[in-house]
Amino acid sequence: MNIIHYVETDATHDSNFVFDIPQGHQCWLLVITKTPAQFWVDGVLKEYPSHCAILYRAHQKIFYRACDDLYVNDWLRFSSDESYVSKTSLPLGIPFALDDPDYCSRLFELLIVEHNFNRDYKESSIDCLLRTLFNKLLESYFHEGFKAQYYNLLRLRKAIQSDPGDCWNVSKMAQFLQISPGYLQSIYKKTFGISCMEDVINSRIRLAKEYLLHNTLSVAEVSFQCGYHNVEHFCRQFKQITGLSPRKFQMNSDEPEAVQDERP
Repeated sequence: MNIIHYVETDATHDSNFVFDIPQGHQCWLLVITKTPAQFWVDGVLKEYPSHCAILYRAHQKIFYRACDDLYVNDWLRFSSDESYVSKTSLPLGIPFALDDPDYCSRLFELLIVEHNFNRDYKESSIDCLLRTLFNKLLESYFHEGFKAQYYNLLRLRKAIQSDPGDCWNVSKMAQFLQISPGYLQSIYKKTFGISCMEDVINSRIRLAKEYLLHNTLSVAEVSFQCGYHNVEHFCRQFKQITGLSPRKFQMNSDEPEAVQDERP
């Protein structure tokens, strides 16, 4: 069972902020930084960048402070006898970089809602959200170190996948990050294992499938909605990826197993 004692997002403090509890809390404390901060680790005060998480067990010394004009974090104080918490592989009292800080912050926001409202499935909802949060923390911890540009690349990829029908090209994406097109193509592939334009195309075809399966739009209308200005070009790319023309894919929509096999 999990019990949330307090949870807060975007807690903001000035440059004099210090959090010092030598004997620790009587429960777990999870902190996610949104600005740089200094943490007491292995007997030394060390500075860590934004987008770090740190988990403290009960009665563990806690000390961290602002190291800039402003300090902002999300934090959660909670009790739990669940094994995914009590037997976690996460380091205790040592910050580590987050893979997707925006995702984690949204989970904090949902935990606030569940904590503050007495709903029928409150306990199980909190458990699901905490399990997901700990999964994301584990993914981050076992992911190799992040470079400063990683979070900007992640924002770009989310923008692409949220709106694949936009007029994406390498120049526009490079401008999004304020870097050169050549450098963008190099670091995007190294980071995600796929080129930025391949990501755009895959996202467009994925969206096109949804339109073809669940709408009455014509192939030309689907093409336009997915960011193509040339229907023939859309049809060629669609068939290259799925093995079917858009029309044939649409006609086969009554065969779910066949359709599912074609999804990227």
